[in-house]
Amino acid sequence: MNEADQRIEAIHDEGLESGLAQFDEDRVKKIIKKVIEEEASPRLDAYLSSCVHCGLCSDSCHYYLSRDKDPAYSPAGKVKESLLPLLRGKKITPETLKKAAIISYTHCNLCRRCTMYCPLGVDIAYLISLVRRICYLCGVVPLYIQDTANSHSATFNQMWIKNDEWLDCLYWQEEEAREELPELTIPIEREGADVMYSVIGPEPKFRAQLIYQAAVIMEKAGINWTFPGTRGWDNSDMCMYTGDYEMMGRLKKAHFETAMRLKVDRIVMGECGHAFRSVFDTGNRYLGWKTPPIPVVHAVEFYHEILTQERITIKKKLATPVTFHDPCNIVRGRGLHEMAREVVGICCDTFIEMEPNREHNYCCGAGGGVINCGPPFKNERVLGNRVKAEQLLAAKAKGAEIVVTPCHNCHGGLEDIIHHYGIDMEIKFLSDIIYETMEI
Repeated sequence: MNEADQRIEAIHDEGLESGLAQFDEDRVKKIIKKVIEEEASPRLDAYLSSCVHCGLCSDSCHYYLSRDKDPAYSPAGKVKESLLPLLRGKKITPETLKKAAIISYTHCNLCRRCTMYCPLGVDIAYLISLVRRICYLCGVVPLYIQDTANSHSATFNQMWIKNDEWLDCLYWQEEEAREELPELTIPIEREGADVMYSVIGPEPKFRAQLIYQAAVIMEKAGINWTFPGTRGWDNSDMCMYTGDYEMMGRLKKAHFETAMRLKVDRIVMGECGHAFRSVFDTGNRYLGWKTPPIPVVHAVEFYHEILTQERITIKKKLATPVTFHDPCNIVRGRGLHEMAREVVGICCDTFIEMEPNREHNYCCGAGGGVINCGPPFKNERVLGNRVKAEQLLAAKAKGAEIVVTPCHNCHGGLEDIIHHYGIDMEIKFLSDIIYETMEI
């Protein structure tokens, strides 16, 4: 048994174990057959038949590089050890399914960096997502991320926040902001606004200052905007990552229906990568929409717009040197790297690039639902991103003291890396920087 297999065997997760306790090989095979025949696109056959095992994807993967180039962590190796035993194995055991689940949920962030380096364009993230879909239908999902998905299905947000708690948070942040801007209001359920601003569940739960800052930015920029007062305010989507596509579709439908009910011109999303991926791409396509029914822009695009149009004034640029972490879902998935750098340049005196950067940047190690799989997998996740720590240390050596990244999951992943490897750097959102430097 190799080292990777030993680590997998040693992991105990209640979600996986409870699902495996109900294991029935015939049922599992029927699920696999259904997914392959009724849900998988022709890409599956194209990818599996075109891979020539050249290994060019390997050096693109932060897990592979951080694990001393163990072949088990290469993108092609992960497909070989998770998907292929399910598709081609004559016998499927609980151990087979557990290994497939752990690899697909916690050894791959679906960051698609490897796809950029594959000469044939094989989308490993798509193949790994199929494994997650099969595992979800079999009931074998890590406990913590499934709990988050359960919250989505019960409350339409990922933090079990009741609707009155959401409204209380908005009123609280409005009261706080009025100490600075006495005329400020946080508009709720304003019909016909130009912008519906949506956030992810952790903001009212853990980062309410971001709601405060957004309100101040909107006020000073003169934006006609609103928050929804009903479900649909949370744009996050862990169901997309568990493989519960039915619930993913319900979440996105609620999000867009809320915006349409309010008759807004567009949705502006807060600083989150996975939520943007779901709202802009995966979720709306699952619903059969080629493009979203209402225009959607990420916070990076919105900040770039109001700064370049000089709708807010930067009073004094931040003097502390900063570097920028490119979130996978808005850079490889949307191409917002240059806009983000222009925003940083408008607000900061000294900008130091990490290497590599832009679409070549290494994933934070938290996205793709991996951080949401919880404590049983945290050590594996942090050790699997040593190369990110090396990136940060190199930027620190050049003088960078702050890491700016417009994504909640990236914050969580980078915080864990900085803590584990003892890196003396601070992490900020773009809104933190804008709020600190703008004229109020």
